[in-house]
Formats: sequence, C-alpha cells, structure tokens
Amino acid sequence: MIYLVEDDDSIRELVLYTLHTTGFEAEGFRNAADFWQALEKELPQLVLLDIMLPDEDGLHILKRLRAGAETADLPVMMLTAKSSEYDRVVGLDSGADDYMPKPFGMMELVSRVRALLRRAAKPATEDKLFTAGSLAVDVKRRAVTVDGEPVILTYKEFELLCYLLENRGVVLSRDQILTKIWDYNYSGETRTVDVHIRTLRQKLGDAGALIETVRGVGYRLAQD
Repeated sequence: MIYLVEDDDSIRELVLYTLHTTGFEAEGFRNAADFWQALEKELPQLVLLDIMLPDEDGLHILKRLRAGAETADLPVMMLTAKSSEYDRVVGLDSGADDYMPKPFGMMELVSRVRALLRRAAKPATEDKLFTAGSLAVDVKRRAVTVDGEPVILTYKEFELLCYLLENRGVVLSRDQILTKIWDYNYSGETRTVDVHIRTLRQKLGDAGALIETVRGVGYRLAQD
C-alpha cells in the first residue's frame, strides 16, 4: 500500500491513476488529518508527501513519522512545488528518502517508487555486528550506538552507514553510493549523497569524524 498526501485534486488523481495502472495499491489524502487517521488503521509501504498542505506542513509530518517507533524507517518521498536546492536539502535533512519537484513525469515517479520499495523490501537479516571506535552497528536488529547510547537513523542513513562499514578504508564515489543506496541513477544529483553524509555525521556525534571526505572523489570510513 502506498499513501499519497496531496491537496491538489488534479495531481492527486493523476498520481493515483498512474500508480493503480502500473500495479500498485494506493490511497490518497487531501490533508494531514485524513492521513493520520488512515495510518492508525494500516501502515503503508511508502508515503508520497507534499510539503504545502492546508492543515499541517509536510515537513512537520515527516518529522513526526521519523520520531515514531513504527514509522521511523518508513520510506518517504517528498512531492513538492518547491524546487530550489535549499528546499531539497531541508527535506532530505528532515529524513526524506527521495525528493521530486513539481512538475514531474509520471514514469519517473513510478521508477523512483519502485526503487524505494525494492530497497525497503530487502530486510537486514544478516547477523553482522560492525564496530569502529565508539560506533557499534547491529545489522540484524538495525541498531546503532555510539558510546553505548542509541542513535536513531532513517532507513537510507542506516543503509549508507552499513555500506561505508562494509567497505571500510575504501573510497566510495558519490555515483557508487547513489547506485548502491538509491538503486538508480539520480541524473547527477550527487548533492543527495552530501546531504545524507552531513546528517549522518551530525547524528553520530564524535563518531561522525570516522566518515572522511576524499576531495574530488567521495567518502570512506576511516581505518583504525
């Protein structure tokens, strides 16, 4: 099930029609109140979320989702008329997994929806425990701690951290990270990687210094 929160009737109907005709089950809501009510009855696999809503700002909805135990890892794609770099950064910093400015093509939307669902459908079942300095990551439990204190990460932030840990000491280009974590080419929008790296460093506190920037290339997790 995909939930779409969009107050523009024409856009909402078009997106729902496109999702239905491409094999997805989807439900639309024109305001936040209806969305929250539906969320109490059924947890979707993905949320498509507009920013400008009549009763509650989409970014506020996103922050509430990320703060909830059951919805912290729920994939969220922002659909919004705001298309400046600042607005994209704000949305991604708030925990969005993807961001599509209006107007957007329906087939590109479907492609991105499929990519997000593919990523979310791959449970971290491997019994791995990564450690690096004060950082510890239990892959199976999707638990991250720094100095024994829990750190709450979004789905993409967790996947990004594990990718860095699995390739510790290896420089990963932005394109490699985009392909691995987002599962498709972002048409050169490598700014997405930079935003997620910055947010990840902030959340990890002192352990964030383990993530090194290799100028002109990408990022790596430092060796001991």
